[in-house]
Amino acid sequence: MTRDVKEIKKDRLLYTKNKLSANLSYLGILFGVLYFVNIYQSDVNNYYYTITIGLSVVYNLMFLLVTFLSSEGLKNYKISYAYAIIVVGILQIARIWGIPTMAHKATTIIDGVETMVMDDSQFRYCTVMLLLSAAACILAGVIGIYKSVTLNNYKKEKGLE
Repeated sequence: MTRDVKEIKKDRLLYTKNKLSANLSYLGILFGVLYFVNIYQSDVNNYYYTITIGLSVVYNLMFLLVTFLSSEGLKNYKISYAYAIIVVGILQIARIWGIPTMAHKATTIIDGVETMVMDDSQFRYCTVMLLLSAAACILAGVIGIYKSVTLNNYKKEKGLE
């Protein structure tokens, strides 16, 4: 790329929103929603009716709120929101060892027959949804950091800050 094209790309950051990071955040929300809808719709012999599911509901509400707020901050090149959404992505990975792993290892008795609470296919689905959510959030944060740093350096270089 010529110097002029690079300069124009940096200059455009002043006048455009960081839609890529925001859209990746929304994608992270979508995968998170697909995960918890799958968990909440499948109750095997009241296995999920515990304090764990209550905490999961609260966590999901916080996940939705923080991720959406981060998407709005990322649109405006706020680097602190980029770091926040990376943390959210890491927490999505950590969630795999919560309900999905515990339910996959658990069994319950239904009509005298020992039954798995979460079968292998549901466990794989939940794990993939959490990993996709995490990947989208982490990528949104990394792109947000890159674009924020680029814009801040450009502003300093041009004396706009």
